Amino acid sequence: MQKSLHIDPHKCTGCLQCEMACSFENYGVFNISKSRIKVFNFEEAGRKVPYTCTQCAEAWCLHACPVEAIKVDAATGAKVVHEATCVGCKVCTIACPFGTVNYVADTGKVQKCDLCGGDPACVSACPTGAITYVDSDWTGLDKMRSWAGKTDTQPRAG
Repeated sequence: MQKSLHIDPHKCTGCLQCEMACSFENYGVFNISKSRIKVFNFEEAGRKVPYTCTQCAEAWCLHACPVEAIKVDAATGAKVVHEATCVGCKVCTIACPFGTVNYVADTGKVQKCDLCGGDPACVSACPTGAITYVDSDWTGLDKMRSWAGKTDTQPRAG
């Protein structure tokens, strides 16, 4: 059974340890601007929410890539960007409906979560258990849509 990240926004304190761990795992530096996971601050709701690629089955990013630089990792099911093939056209960033594929100006390529090869650094770094790595049956696009519908991020009228 494949696994995927599960995020419980109610447990997130906004400590940014997931972002730091991600940047260190992928770039060897503690720099949240290089992280493939981001913690969004919903000030109105008083909530912090970690957010990254859901590795969705539809994989719009993968199908949109004109040079086939995004491939499915057979072991993890992650949709992985192969930098050597990526031409930095950013079509995948437009195709992703969740905005979790990002262009990196330093490299001229895109990046997205690759599940750290099956041992996500963000999971190990999260002190509250807001990010876990669980069987894929417990996560997915339908759950994300359900959660998104419950999160009130719209401005309130007067």
